[in-house]
Amino acid sequence: MTHQPEPHLPGVLAIDAGNSKTDVALIGADGTVLGSARGGGFTPQKVGGAAAVADLAPLVEQAAAASGITAWNGTLTSHVSACLANADLPVEEEALRVALESHPWGASNTVVNDTFGLLRAGTDGPRGVAVVCGAGINCVGLLPDGRTARFPALGELTGDWGGGAGLALTSMWHAVRAEDGRGGPTVLAPAIAEHFGLPSAGAVAEAVHLDHLPYGRLHEIVRVLFAVAEGGDRVALELIDRQADEITRLAVVALRRLELLEEPTPLVLGGGVLASRQSLLIDNLTARLAEAAPLAEPRVVVAPPVLGAALLGLDHLAAGAEAQARVREAYDTDRPVAA
Repeated sequence: MTHQPEPHLPGVLAIDAGNSKTDVALIGADGTVLGSARGGGFTPQKVGGAAAVADLAPLVEQAAAASGITAWNGTLTSHVSACLANADLPVEEEALRVALESHPWGASNTVVNDTFGLLRAGTDGPRGVAVVCGAGINCVGLLPDGRTARFPALGELTGDWGGGAGLALTSMWHAVRAEDGRGGPTVLAPAIAEHFGLPSAGAVAEAVHLDHLPYGRLHEIVRVLFAVAEGGDRVALELIDRQADEITRLAVVALRRLELLEEPTPLVLGGGVLASRQSLLIDNLTARLAEAAPLAEPRVVVAPPVLGAALLGLDHLAAGAEAQARVREAYDTDRPVAA
């Protein structure tokens, strides 16, 4: 069901809330970006869904102030389109949608996992598969009739591996074991130590454990990993190969579930690890896809993820192609490119 916007209201409050940052934007029904704001990460798994949604309020207020928009009849927008990290299960999406309803931001609200936002940002409509490899890893697929393919994406508990966190922690695992003799040699050990200015990878682990080094800085190891792999380190190359294999497995399963393996289908790739376009990963992945899913059309999307939330919101309002083109032009300065 679609909803026509009230004449006094901007069309969409688009929210993209990720693990490390959150973007909100007020989008007119004609696709014009009226105001925006950026804040920190969205962590309902730590603070609870209601509190995480409440923490969005200052950003919504900033975007409204930037746009000059004030609430009409107690409501700010016609529709809230929220693409949220850590909304991994349908029951979590529904709970967060209910939490959004407690705020006077939209006459209607939808919540989807943020990977659906990536998918919409990289396609012209509701058809395709997306794999995000950022802080974590996830995959979704969508058909025009509403059928989806998705994974629980609860980490190792549900068979997931990779993304920045997985690559960093596994790099540390190999580095420390190389130092203490449990594992084979790898340049990752001295490279990680040097990056953090500490005498060893073991010292890095101790510094994190003792809170002398913020846990969040471990994501910096991903850059070290690729640099070491460029130098030919066997362990680093194997980790990148494993990541390419994992992305391929997710994509192929989603394509198969939606019966899309036998027809040309957009395969949207995004998240920090993929958006960095490291050739060692992208070339490996492209070769694997050419064999396992030759009709898939991989494309890397680096546009701000809030674009996907905005487009989904305009879809909900049945806004025309002109509105969608306008918002895409505002955000999509780097169009999807073939992987």
